[in-house]
Amino acid sequence: MSFNDTIIDEFRANGGHVSTAGFGDGLVLLHTRGAKSGEERVHPVAAFPAESFEGAAASADAGWLVVASAAGAPTHPAWFHNLVAHPEVEVEFGAAGAVQTTRARAEVLDRTARDAAWAEIVRRSPGFGGYEKKTDRVIPVVRVTPIA
Repeated sequence: MSFNDTIIDEFRANGGHVSTAGFGDGLVLLHTRGAKSGEERVHPVAAFPAESFEGAAASADAGWLVVASAAGAPTHPAWFHNLVAHPEVEVEFGAAGAVQTTRARAEVLDRTARDAAWAEIVRRSPGFGGYEKKTDRVIPVVRVTPIA
């Protein structure tokens, strides 16, 4: 079983809470379709409630900001290429101790919005700043918003 499979299983078994590696409640499971294959893929990704960046209370209705950091690797993670090719995704998220699923649309933030979001992400989770120092690429930030 891969590390991601372990995280996915723990996420689903514990209502979205993952103790492994200290992830806590900071993950969602992002379902994408392969950019070339079209096959469904599931990726545990760090997620920040989008509303909390706008000064309002967090809610799944506003969606999430996710970071295509790949831990500072020189290339974007595969899931990023998948969602650029197929921006309609599904998101599993923890809410009130249960896992819920919603359809969503992914949008890569433009540079100005990305830079503002990035500064706040690094303030809240300084490890992302370390990832940025390991790579020459601009690490994308993606807004994932539920579709009614």
